[in-house]
Amino acid sequence: MIADEATLARLMAASQQGDRNAYTVLLEEAQRWLTRYFRRKLPPQQVDDLVQDVLIAVHQKRATWDSSRAFLPWLAAIARYRWIDHLRKVYRVETRSLDGNEPETESDEDSVIARLSLDRLFENLPIAQAEAIEMVKVEGLSIREASQRSGQGESLIKVNIHRGLKKLAKIVEKAD
Repeated sequence: MIADEATLARLMAASQQGDRNAYTVLLEEAQRWLTRYFRRKLPPQQVDDLVQDVLIAVHQKRATWDSSRAFLPWLAAIARYRWIDHLRKVYRVETRSLDGNEPETESDEDSVIARLSLDRLFENLPIAQAEAIEMVKVEGLSIREASQRSGQGESLIKVNIHRGLKKLAKIVEKAD
């Protein structure tokens, strides 16, 4: 069964009211949808872990879903943020490996693919937004450090991050 928006919304509403059977079906359908969603974005060996991560997030955030709004965009938003977190994590692991000057014993193909995907996404942003996101969200600099490095004010860094992430979210949603 491939559930439609209305069915998923009814299942989620019933789940919020304590219907365990509805919740089980909802999670099964969400798992199918998420698997299809991530298959287009990640290497096959990473899909299951990220699907499980998103399902845990759905479980933790299920009380935040508003029944007057659509379910799939809510699920897609959670999936998108977890995917971006995953890309950041993969990139940081790659950076640490390079910082230690350790020879690579295995192929880091997944990290390279994730970085290329991130770079392709950044091509759709103005340079200032891409740099702000890169410094703060990927490299882990503070707003102040990013401001000093780029010459942009702290407020402008925050605005560029917000606008850039919003634009990236739209791009990812269109890709689906």
